[in-house]
Amino acid sequence: MEKECIIGMNPVIEAMRSGRKVYELLVSEQLKKQSITTLQKEGKKQQVPITFVPRHVLDKRVKGKHQGVVAYVKPYDYASLDDLFAVAEERDEQPFFVVLDELEDPHNLGSILRTADASGVHGIIIPKHRAVGLTATVAKTSVGAIEYVPVVQVTNIANTLRELKDRNVWVVGTTADATDDYRTLDGETSIALVIGNEGTGVSRLVQETCDWNVYLPMKGSVSSLNASVACSLLMYEIYRKRFPLGG
Repeated sequence: MEKECIIGMNPVIEAMRSGRKVYELLVSEQLKKQSITTLQKEGKKQQVPITFVPRHVLDKRVKGKHQGVVAYVKPYDYASLDDLFAVAEERDEQPFFVVLDELEDPHNLGSILRTADASGVHGIIIPKHRAVGLTATVAKTSVGAIEYVPVVQVTNIANTLRELKDRNVWVVGTTADATDDYRTLDGETSIALVIGNEGTGVSRLVQETCDWNVYLPMKGSVSSLNASVACSLLMYEIYRKRFPLGG
């Protein structure tokens, strides 16, 4: 039986709440009583077996800050492009996707998932090769958002962008030498935002496949923003234009 490990209080709780199969839950004996009660309440709904162990046992089992909570769960099920369009249709909204071109840092992917969930993104598209996938670090950094934002893995990003365009989705890349300010984006149309690799940005072929490219203006001395920060700004620009104040 294939399993994967997720760590941290919020990621584990959200995994249980989302209905993801949890095979085993290891909890530190030193965990606060209130946290233990919450885990037991959520675990009871799925009849998840909970084992209490000394904290040092968890330290040996996993790397990273587990917060006294480790779960062994069913591996994440990647979505399909059709699933993403179905989410948009269910919400009665124009498709809103984020495409990550060879993003490598799991913390960046986790942060993007968290903001994607908050800003109404219908799904994220990542490549199968030369890029980070859905790992325990991604799950923890996303603070549980990984359970709610569909993620598609594709073999070829450029070909996928062409398919999106054939399905009437505008594809917008992000490059430093673009001529359009990101604030000119039309948030009410079907759109896919493309974010590049942390070091090299959007690849040439992917950039050429985009309908157009935008840049984020900066007044400081640093030449670029962190990938997850840049992506968050773009996502919330779309959110700002799609929903009125308070929406």
